[in-house]
Amino acid sequence: MATKNRIIDTLGEPELLLPASINHGLAANDRAKYWLSLLQMAKAHADHPHSAFSDLRREREAAGVAEPHFDQLIEAAERVKGGAYRIPGARAIGGAVIENLHHMLAPVELAAKLKDQGAAAAAAAGAKRLAALEPALGAGTGDVVDGAAIDAATSGDRGRGDSLHLLVMDLHKDLNRLQITVAGETIDGAHAYALAGRDRSLVRAFMRGVNATSPLKFDHPGLDTTATRSGERLVIQNDIGQTDAHVVVLHIEGRRATLTYSDVHLERLLFFQGLFERFGVEWDDTRSRRDAGLNEGDVYHLCSGAYQAPAREALEEYLRFLGSRLVFLIDWNRARKRLRNFLPKRDVLGALRWAAQHDHGHMAWLRMGGEQLVYEAMEFAIKGPFRFGEQLHEMLGAERALGYLKFVLRTCAEGLLAGRPESLIRDEVRAELINYFRTVQQDLFEVAEQHACLIVEIACGVRDGLLKAPLASGGEILERGAQRAREWEHRADALVNQARAMVRRSDASAFFRTLLEAADDVADSLEETAFHLTLLKGRRDKSDLHAPLLGLSNLLVQGAQEFVKAVATAGHVHRGGEREDTQDFLAAVHRIMVIEQRSDDAQRAVKTGLMQSAADFRQLYVFAEAARSLEEAADSLMHAALLLRDYVLGEAMVR
Repeated sequence: MATKNRIIDTLGEPELLLPASINHGLAANDRAKYWLSLLQMAKAHADHPHSAFSDLRREREAAGVAEPHFDQLIEAAERVKGGAYRIPGARAIGGAVIENLHHMLAPVELAAKLKDQGAAAAAAAGAKRLAALEPALGAGTGDVVDGAAIDAATSGDRGRGDSLHLLVMDLHKDLNRLQITVAGETIDGAHAYALAGRDRSLVRAFMRGVNATSPLKFDHPGLDTTATRSGERLVIQNDIGQTDAHVVVLHIEGRRATLTYSDVHLERLLFFQGLFERFGVEWDDTRSRRDAGLNEGDVYHLCSGAYQAPAREALEEYLRFLGSRLVFLIDWNRARKRLRNFLPKRDVLGALRWAAQHDHGHMAWLRMGGEQLVYEAMEFAIKGPFRFGEQLHEMLGAERALGYLKFVLRTCAEGLLAGRPESLIRDEVRAELINYFRTVQQDLFEVAEQHACLIVEIACGVRDGLLKAPLASGGEILERGAQRAREWEHRADALVNQARAMVRRSDASAFFRTLLEAADDVADSLEETAFHLTLLKGRRDKSDLHAPLLGLSNLLVQGAQEFVKAVATAGHVHRGGEREDTQDFLAAVHRIMVIEQRSDDAQRAVKTGLMQSAADFRQLYVFAEAARSLEEAADSLMHAALLLRDYVLGEAMVR
C-alpha cells in the first residue's frame, strides 16, 4: 500500500490518496475514542470497585481493536498511592492514542497540500496541539499512570485547557467535512466513497428507509448520510439533527450490523431502542458522559446495539427500517414536553410511539403550532376561557385524550403532506374535539340514567316490602329487601364516583357531578326507609298503618320512573331537535313536581294514621321515620329534576 501511494504521489495525482487517508483517519478516530474511554472507565472502576461497569467489549469490536484481553483491563485497574493508578498497559494505551491522532491528522495535512484552505488552518493548529499534548500520558512508569493525567487527557471541558479528547473531537469534525468534500458518489442521497460492490445495495436499503419518512421533517435540517468502507466493514453515519451529540453510526461486517447511538436525552434514547423490538437487537448497557465540547457541556448518553441477520435480505430490511425511524427522533424531546400539557407521562410516550409506528411523527404537529393548536381547539370546544396548562385528560378522561391527540398528530401529518390549507387542518382539529366533548356528555347521561334506574329498583323494593309486610313471612321479606337496597345504594355510589373520575373539569362535568350527587340523596333516603322497615320484624301491624305509608311509597316509585324518563330524554334535547323530545322531557319533570306535592299530603296521612292507630312507641317511631325518609326522597327527587331542567333549558337548548 505504501508503495502504491508513493507511485500515485509521484504521478502527480495526490487527490487519489485523500479518500483512503480519510478512511484511515476515521478508523483511527474510533480507536482513539475507545482507548480514551478505556482509561477513563478503568480509573472510574478503580475509584468505585463495587459499582457496575461495562467492559467496553462492544466498543472495542466496533473500533476494530482485535485483542480481547483489553476486555479484562477495567476490572484489573486499581488505585495506588499518591493519586496514581495501576492499569495494565496504560502507557502503551497512551501511545496508541497519540499514534491514532497522527493518523487522524494525516488526511487533514494531505488536504492542506491540495490547497484546501480550511484544511490548511486545521492542519497547522492540529499539529501544534498534538506536539504539545504528546507527553500528556507519559508520566509514571510501567502500568502506573497519574490520575490527574487521565482526567486531563479525557477532559471535554475547554475551560480547563486543551486535551487529547478535545483534539480527537476537533479532528473528527475536520474529517467529516473532508469526507463530504471528497465523496466519490451519491447513492439515493447518501455521500459515499471507496465502497465495495455489494456495499451499495446495503446503502440503498438504508436510504430507502431514510427517504421514505424524511418528508415528515419538512424543512428541518438533518438526516445527512455518509457511507464508506473501512477495512472489512461498511460504515454508515447519519447526523439526524443539529445537535453535536446526536448521531447514529453503523458498522456492518458480513451480516452483522453494530449500531452506536448517542443522545443528550435519555428518554429519547430509550424510546429509540424500543422501536427495534421485532428485530431482537442486543443492546449494551447505556453509559452517560459529560463533554464540554458537546451540547454546552451537558451530559449525553451512549448505547450500542448489535443485530445478526439470518440472511442478507433480513439485513437490508433492518437497515431500511433503521433509516426510516431516524426522522422520528428530530425534535422528539420538544414534542414530548408539549404533549405533557395534555396527557399523563405514560400516555405522552405512548402517543409518540404510536405516531412513529404509523409513520405520522410529531413534526407536522409542531409545525402547526404544537400545544397552541390544541389550546385553541379546547377554547373553541368548551365555549369559554380555561387555565393554560390544564390537562386535557382531566376534561375528557385519559383514554379519550390519548385518542384525540393521536387524531391530531395524524391529521397534521397527513394534511401538511397532502398540501391541504392549514386553516382546514385547524378546523378539523377543532371539530373533532367538539365530537369528543359530546361523546363525554353522552357517556355522562348514560351514567345518570343507570343511576336513575337503581333509584327505581330501590323504590320498588320498598313498596313491595310494604305490600308483603303483613304476611307471616313479612319480616324475612323486609330483611331481604333491605339487603338488596344496600347493594343497589352501593352501586349508585359507585356510579357517582365513576362520573367524578370520568372528567374533572368542564361546565358539563360540573353539572353532572351536581346532578348525580342530588340524585344520590334520593337513593340514600330510600335505602334508609328500607332499613327502618326491618325494625317491624316479628310484628303483625294493622293494615290501616300500612296503607298510608304504602301510598307514599307508590308515589316514590312513580316519581323515580318519571326521573328515568327525564334523564333518558334530556340527552336528546337540543336546539333544532325533535319537538316531541322536549315535550316528553318537560312533562316528566312536571309530573315529578306534582308527585312531590302529593307526597306532602301522603306524609300527613301517615302521621294522622299513626296518631289514631299506633299501639306503642316502636310503631310510632318506625312508621314516622319511614315516612320522613320517603318525603326526603321525594324532595331530593324534585331537586334533581329541577337541576336537570335548568341545565337542559339553559345549556343544551342554546347550543
